[in-house]
Amino acid sequence: MYKVLITDPLSEFGIQQLLDASDVEVVRQTNLSPAELIDVIGDYDALLVRSQTQVTAEVLSAGKRLKAVGRAGVGVDNIDINAATQAGIPVINAPDGNTISTAEHSFAMLMAVARNIPQAHKKLVDGTWDRKSFQGVELNNKVLGVIGMGRIGSEVAKRAKAFGMTVMGFDPFMTEERAQKMGVTNATVDEICRKADFITVHTPLTKETHHIISTREFAKMKDGVRLINCARGGIIDEKALYEAITTGKVAGAALDVFEEEPPVDNPLVGLPQVVTTPHLGASTIEAQENVAVDVSEEILKVLRNEPFKNAVNLPSIPAHVMEKVQPYFTLGEKLGHFLAQVTVGSISEISIKYSGELTDVDTSPLTRTVLKGVLSFRLGEEVNYVNAPILAKVRDITVTEQKTAQNKGFTNLLTVSLKTTQETRTVAGTRLNGYGARIVKIDDFAIDVAPEGYLLYIHHNDRPGVIGRVGSILGENSVNIATMQVGRRDIGGDAIMMLSVDKPLTPELLDTMGELAEVKSVTQIEL
Repeated sequence: MYKVLITDPLSEFGIQQLLDASDVEVVRQTNLSPAELIDVIGDYDALLVRSQTQVTAEVLSAGKRLKAVGRAGVGVDNIDINAATQAGIPVINAPDGNTISTAEHSFAMLMAVARNIPQAHKKLVDGTWDRKSFQGVELNNKVLGVIGMGRIGSEVAKRAKAFGMTVMGFDPFMTEERAQKMGVTNATVDEICRKADFITVHTPLTKETHHIISTREFAKMKDGVRLINCARGGIIDEKALYEAITTGKVAGAALDVFEEEPPVDNPLVGLPQVVTTPHLGASTIEAQENVAVDVSEEILKVLRNEPFKNAVNLPSIPAHVMEKVQPYFTLGEKLGHFLAQVTVGSISEISIKYSGELTDVDTSPLTRTVLKGVLSFRLGEEVNYVNAPILAKVRDITVTEQKTAQNKGFTNLLTVSLKTTQETRTVAGTRLNGYGARIVKIDDFAIDVAPEGYLLYIHHNDRPGVIGRVGSILGENSVNIATMQVGRRDIGGDAIMMLSVDKPLTPELLDTMGELAEVKSVTQIEL
């Protein structure tokens, strides 16, 4: 018999499959103190929590029998992931359980802001019958821009089409073929800003998506556009949104999330054009049941030694394999992250080639790190080492692996290529004794760079003076160069510069450098 401890309130329906399992004993003990949890956890094979219980390193250390920790929800901030990984304990979450609830709430907010429903309701409750002040707009024949066509964004698009809307979708991983299957127009963020009547955001909050809608984007939008954010606070610049509403550019906004929650003294909350709810996207009976059902099912699979998918940390790897591949985990993830930042277009194929001694071991854990590096640049914390292959498959990304004994002078060499709708880019890396992880090749250019910190990648013509002008501009703007590497194929031909700098460059400074004679492109990379 396996023993499962549940320490936070969960619905009976959600855990029914655990209760019905003949090989599982379920014990529910809520409101345990940290000391009490540490005292009892040693008797259990699995622990199931929501957000209240803190699963610390001490709890995990005391759980000598623990085979899994389950979180009935998406976030795992209350669980020490590093400690669980070191102890070989999978941490399971339920990323899909709230998809429909959040999509439906987004669409409810869209309709509410289109027809001024909350404002009209409040006025009527206050005793005023006012039919003139709340004229709305139809959704039929309007253009909806969906920024982020993952699980939730795709469900919103499906509902919008049923209402007769034309849907434009942006997603860095969406190919034309996938867009056609969903019946949406594959568009850029700029195209959506220029053409959409309604814009809804459904991306994770990452460095790339933070304030993806700001002053520049509002300036491009139609007068009278309406925005919806039921994803994450910070995707839309709240100060810029306030200004766009008060100047009349934006007719209305519907916000379920905020940059600071609760939104203390947030001027958006008081605007009559803004519909607000207190982060209710997943607050349905069904969503709360679904996350419990999903995580219960995964816990059963772990206990019965069956394949499972929703772990947020690395699966168990044999010690002899871990010894050889673990030093390359960081390298693999950073090579993927590097390519994701320099490549243009929607990714259709990821190719990974292992050379040298790496061909002698199971490299599937390394492949997962590469995929996580590629996908996490756009998808953020949604990606983990376990679900990265699944997320790639869902987005119709082909993943190929190749092994060859040819190592081109390196003991081990890891080469990653990304094929997109516009180009194919390649980067190769290795580990050097005494130096650690290194990037040794970018496309056809040999180079030697540590994959860390802030990097500046410059593609240019090999002409005298280019390097000096780059250095001068950086110096004049108080940007210190830590290292510089140059690669070229032929004298006077194409060349690249890779600089590591002490701080990120502003967009204006990047534009200035891109305007230099002989410079073809400038890309800032953060690893």
